[in-house]
Amino acid sequence: MELRRIHYFIAVAEECHFGRAAARLQMAQPPLSQQIKHLEAEMGVTLFTRSTRKVELTPAGERFLDRARQIVLSVDEAVDEAVRVADGMVGTLAIGFTGSATYDLLPSLARVLRAELPGIELDLKGEMLTPDQVSALLDGTLDLAFLRPPVRSADIDVRVLRREPLIAVLPEAHPLAGRAKVKLADLRDEPFITYPSHHRSVVYESVIDACQRSGFAPSLVHEVGETSTLVSFVAAGLGVALVPASVQHLKITGAHYLPLAGNTEEVELALATRVDDRSPHVARVRARAETLIGGARRVRNRSR
Repeated sequence: MELRRIHYFIAVAEECHFGRAAARLQMAQPPLSQQIKHLEAEMGVTLFTRSTRKVELTPAGERFLDRARQIVLSVDEAVDEAVRVADGMVGTLAIGFTGSATYDLLPSLARVLRAELPGIELDLKGEMLTPDQVSALLDGTLDLAFLRPPVRSADIDVRVLRREPLIAVLPEAHPLAGRAKVKLADLRDEPFITYPSHHRSVVYESVIDACQRSGFAPSLVHEVGETSTLVSFVAAGLGVALVPASVQHLKITGAHYLPLAGNTEEVELALATRVDDRSPHVARVRARAETLIGGARRVRNRSR
């Protein structure tokens, strides 16, 4: 059954007049009459009673009109949904966030995407280390990842969004907590709480490099994978820590954030996707995230 014949039928049924229906459809009346006859023959029922004075729906025609309107509406909705999918307005996205971005970027990005792209279902995964995000991108568990370079996989497209300095986190009662800034060298005798070592955390490597440039190797007491746990350990008085500046959006009673005096180590935040991912909704969200944060710079990855 051709969809155009259903449209013709609805026009005649609503106008109860072949001439007016033909004018509405911008076609001649004889072809319209022929199309309705073809439709009735195809269905094997009479849809209209015709006389020289009027055209009326038969009981079968009345019932078919209700269904025909539903069919046309369903087709229109299906076309609209297909267009929205092609435009990247509909879909499901799994997005991973490194620890600090969980408390800084995740809330603001989620608000923007839900307001501007309500047809995209978001699966947000916070507190993920970079190696875990890379693995999740490669196996399809994640579609986008906010992580910290470097990423050593030629299958991942990485775009740097921003750079941010490391800052100190001290217990609120620490003697240095009252200063406007703290010298990293002044923390040389403090126990440090860090992200995981052995190449599991880019921030860990940056912390070690910063301490070594200040003339000491930190005394490591605890390694933790989650930013909230790390800051909580500091608040409990178990040590001090260096974290990306965006972590200060995480407010935990007993923890005090301080900028470091002088030149300090900076870390990058990047947006990563699979190189071969051509999904329109991934492209749309990636572009919106880049705009939200203020642009992006693509970096070349090296395979292992």
